[in-house]
Amino acid sequence: MQLSRGVEAFATRLDRVRRLSPATVRAYRNDLRDLERTIGDLDLARIDLEHLREWLWAATQRGDARSTIARRTSAVRAFFGWAHEEGLVATDPSLRLVSPKRGRTLPQVATADALRDVLDRAAERAAEGDPLALRDHAALELLYASGIRVSELCGLDVDDLDETRSTVRVLGKGSKERVVPFGAPAARAIGAYLTRARPVLAARGDGHTPALLLGARGRRVGPRAIYDVVTRTVGPAIGSSAVGPHTLRHSAATHLLDGGADLRAVQELLGHASLGTTQIYTHVSSERLRAAYAIAHPRA
Repeated sequence: MQLSRGVEAFATRLDRVRRLSPATVRAYRNDLRDLERTIGDLDLARIDLEHLREWLWAATQRGDARSTIARRTSAVRAFFGWAHEEGLVATDPSLRLVSPKRGRTLPQVATADALRDVLDRAAERAAEGDPLALRDHAALELLYASGIRVSELCGLDVDDLDETRSTVRVLGKGSKERVVPFGAPAARAIGAYLTRARPVLAARGDGHTPALLLGARGRRVGPRAIYDVVTRTVGPAIGSSAVGPHTLRHSAATHLLDGGADLRAVQELLGHASLGTTQIYTHVSSERLRAAYAIAHPRA
C-alpha cells in the first residue's frame, strides 16, 4: 500500500475507533501528509528509520517547535503501529525513533485587573442590546469563570446549563463528562443572553438548534468566532496579539491557585487527566511571587 492511501485509511480508523478529538485527528493527518511531501509517496514496506529521521530533521531545519516535532513523532508511531497490526509492514520503522523532550513553557496569563476591565467593557457593549455583543459577553464570562476549553464552550447545549445551581455540564477530551461551576457575573451574562439575544439569533436559523451559543445566522458558533472575540478584546488589554480562549483558561487556573484553591480541585475543574498537567500553573504563581519579592523585599 502506498503511503497516501495508508494515511487516509489510518485517519478513517482514528475517526471511527479511537476516542481522539477531531483536532487531534486533523493534526495527525496533516503530519503524515507532510511526511509524504518530504519523502515521497512510497510504498509503506519501503519506508525505513532513515526516512523518518530525514523527515524530522527537515522539520527541525524549518524551525518547528519541539512540541510540534514531538507530536509528529507520536503521529508516525501511531501510524506505523497500526500498519504493523494490519500486516501492511513486516517491521515497524518508528520503534527506534527518538522523540525530543518537550520544553516547559509557562502559559500566558492576564492579570485579574486586566480581565476585570475587559469584562466590564464587554458588559457595557452588551448593555446596548446587540445580540452578538450579549453573546460575546456571555462567552467571555463563562470562559474565564469556568476555565473550560473553547471546544467545550462551543459544544454546549442549552440543556447543559443548570441556572439554579450555576453549573454547566461539559463534555471534555476523551468524551469525559464533568460538571463545572461558574460565578454570579457569568450567571448574569448568560441570563441576559438567553433572554434578550438567543431568541433573536435562533430566529435567523431554523429556530430548533439546541446549541447554547449561536452565530449571526442562528447556527452553533464555532471556535474561530470565539477566538476572534478573545483576540479582539483581551489582546489589547494585555498588550499582546498572541492570545486566545486558552489565555482565559490559563488565567482562571492561575488566579484560582493564587487565591488558595486546592490543586486537585483545579485539576477537576479543568478536566486534566494528570495532576502534572495542572502543576504548570503552580510554576506561574511561583514566578509571580518571585517577581513581587524581588520588587518589594528590602533584602531581595
